[in-house]
Amino acid sequence: MKSNKVLTAFLSGCLALSIILTPAASAAGEEQAATDLDLVQEVLNNLETYNLSGVDRDTLIRGAIDGMVNTLEDPYSVYFDNQEAADFGHQVDLEYVGIGVRLQYTANEVYIEEVFAASPAEKAGLKRGDSLLKINGVRIQDTAGDELSGAAGSQVTLLVQRGQVTKSFKVTRSEIASISVTSSMVGPKIAYVTISGFTQTAGTEFVAALNKMRAAGMKSMVLDLRDNPGGYMDAAVDIAEHFMDKGIMMYTADNSGTLKPVTITKGSKIGVPVVILTNANTASAAEALTGALRDNKLATVVGTTSFGKARIQSLLPISNGDMLKLTTDKYLTPNKEDFNHIGLAPDIKVEGSAAQLITAMQIAGMSSIEATGDNHIMSLNGIPFAGNLGLVRKGNLTYASSRVLTALVEGEVTWDAKNKKVIVTNGAGATSGFSLASKDALYQNQGSYIELSAFSKKFPQLTWSYNAAQNLLKLAVK
Repeated sequence: MKSNKVLTAFLSGCLALSIILTPAASAAGEEQAATDLDLVQEVLNNLETYNLSGVDRDTLIRGAIDGMVNTLEDPYSVYFDNQEAADFGHQVDLEYVGIGVRLQYTANEVYIEEVFAASPAEKAGLKRGDSLLKINGVRIQDTAGDELSGAAGSQVTLLVQRGQVTKSFKVTRSEIASISVTSSMVGPKIAYVTISGFTQTAGTEFVAALNKMRAAGMKSMVLDLRDNPGGYMDAAVDIAEHFMDKGIMMYTADNSGTLKPVTITKGSKIGVPVVILTNANTASAAEALTGALRDNKLATVVGTTSFGKARIQSLLPISNGDMLKLTTDKYLTPNKEDFNHIGLAPDIKVEGSAAQLITAMQIAGMSSIEATGDNHIMSLNGIPFAGNLGLVRKGNLTYASSRVLTALVEGEVTWDAKNKKVIVTNGAGATSGFSLASKDALYQNQGSYIELSAFSKKFPQLTWSYNAAQNLLKLAVK
């Protein structure tokens, strides 16, 4: 199972992996350490000897270690035992046990936004757009959100709504190793490349994707880093070398505070315009790559402000086989921007995943777009993507997301709360209003929607049709 909840948890675990061997201590340091350990041992002995309810020695030691780490007030520094370290490694490499779907949570429902290829979900017949009603007989509203996870080989029963039909599926969970880099050619030779995480194999996967796109005649690239929680910083540097031939990737500084440049000297220029997509879950190594390409003027960034994690963790081996994940460095962009807890602002701010993708494709050279879908799914020029068109039907009126419509006509949208109107501004600065009172607009679930006949009258470059039998909306601009 992958969801926004999972991604949020994962963000706290991202790191730039390095193994640090602890140096030998000086004589004075050893003496002080012995004194400190004597003090800890004295407290431990007293607890074991006199505590009324008895104590577990291993629990006390782990508690003491966790207490030391917690005093750092650093959410990224964590002590791992052997099993926890192994689990963390699987997490960073996008390995998990589940059914192989990406879920989208809204105020009213949970639906499948993506079904991974060759996954248990695909084999069972689940499809993107399916709305989850029950998991193992429990209403989705009453679940904790992690019921799709479980032991490999175990089964989970899902009740879903597909259109007007309710269906039940039994899915056998299995170990899933996600591919971190996917690619496809869309539109006028636009390479669409997604990096979902900087795994140990991400660099190799990216090279394979890049070679494939170049062989297909790539003339521009949309690099999607949305919901990428980071991972191994070395992988981000390796990938950056395929965009820039030389220059500064970033600056790092340890506890001495001295800034040191991380330079690329033997890279190669990408040779085509690049658009990067970011959102609030773009973090860590994904932000490092974004900052590097932006500051070196190799990419235009579209979307929303990134997560804001400009700190690097290292894995320090402990003598008993455990690991300490500790924040050891900070990093800044080539322009020396420290965006920790702030995030990287996009060059072009666009809200909404579908609108972000449409805008990126337009910048990359897609002048003719046909978007099809409903309130769950979306395809652009026949290729499925994450996102939806925000389809809403009210009687005989058909509405779509104001963000999607505005993106298609390359405008900007704002909400006039005082007059209860959706305001669309075109590239020349002219505005058009769509009011709730006239039923030209809707405002629900914290989003605005525009009636399509009213919109196409003011923006005739957009044509549309609605297939009631398939509940499918088609929007087109040329």
